[in-house]
Amino acid sequence: MIFFYKVKDSQGKIIEGEIEAKNQFDAINKLKLQKYSIISVNQSKRKKIKTGKVSLKELTIFSRQLSTLVSSGVPIIQSLSILESQIENKNFATVISMLKKDIESGLSISDAMAKYPNVFEELYVSMIKAGEVGGILDTILDRLATYLESAAALRDKVKSALMYPAIVGGIAIIVTVVLIIFVIPIFKNIFSSFGAELPFITRVVISISDLLKAYILHIIGVGFVLFYAVKKYIKTDKGKRQFDYILLKLPVFGIIFKKIAIAKFSRTLATLVKSGVPILQALETVAKTSGNKVIEEIILSSMKSIREGGKIAEPLKKDNIFPPMVTQMISVGEETGSLDTMLFKIADFYDQEVDASVKGLTSMIEPLVMVFMGIVIGFIVIAMFIPMFQMGEIASKQG
Repeated sequence: MIFFYKVKDSQGKIIEGEIEAKNQFDAINKLKLQKYSIISVNQSKRKKIKTGKVSLKELTIFSRQLSTLVSSGVPIIQSLSILESQIENKNFATVISMLKKDIESGLSISDAMAKYPNVFEELYVSMIKAGEVGGILDTILDRLATYLESAAALRDKVKSALMYPAIVGGIAIIVTVVLIIFVIPIFKNIFSSFGAELPFITRVVISISDLLKAYILHIIGVGFVLFYAVKKYIKTDKGKRQFDYILLKLPVFGIIFKKIAIAKFSRTLATLVKSGVPILQALETVAKTSGNKVIEEIILSSMKSIREGGKIAEPLKKDNIFPPMVTQMISVGEETGSLDTMLFKIADFYDQEVDASVKGLTSMIEPLVMVFMGIVIGFIVIAMFIPMFQMGEIASKQG
């Protein structure tokens, strides 16, 4: 428990701060041992301080360096001072400076880090706490660095899976819209002096062009309103769940999102279990950091199953999100007491699967976009050139 205190030192100076203790009586005793005169000691509600975010790379380097310093026998306060002087990110350096003050005032490292959720997320804090309790903080920090490196690699795979199709598809749409709005009207002016009735396909293309030119601002406005409304709806619990469920069921992309979710779940849970975090606390942390509402609900079902004496694997079969191979390996891991090993194997396997899927998607998108562009542009070209041929025939007859 955390207690907020207000005390006087031997010189009569008033000092305020936080201290970790089993109860209020224990907190008072700890302060008295430091020769303080007690003014007040009350249970403190943890204040979470908002700070700018720190990149995964910076947090990884920090974890690796702090692990090296701690394993070398350098006291934690001194280690943080060394790192503070080396960090270029001023925001991160400020957070480390505040960490030092919190630890010096009596807070544990994990409780001090919990005050800065924008920098140290729940998973990070849970593992640090396990490292403190087990006396293996250096080992935990090293595992955290390894985990963060894997998480960064997985995030980059997600970006590459989405970025390439988005860019290529966006260019294809822009080219098509430019053709319809700016090129078709030129042909329309030519055809207006033609006099004869235009073919159906040409009339359709010209109608689409007129519609876009007349209502382009309205279409963009409606698009923005719909985007804002959907974004707002997704922020609700119901909307978030539906959106996440649709993502996992999408053709082609859904399979990649599912593999990414399984890889993240497996690696996170494996890292926590191996670090000595109790299974229920580990599952709760994994659920909160999963980033997918459907996965979160399934993991919470596993927690309920464990509380009732069941296994983790059974609830994971829900909604067919986790393939039979995954649930079977987890079941074997539970039976043999090697759950973390099995989870790491699953994570490694699905990391490779994500790599293969992203490469396959990238190689598939290019020809699909070429086909799309060929069909659209071909349709426009045919629509514009049929009347040109008719004009040639009429001109030859008149000649």
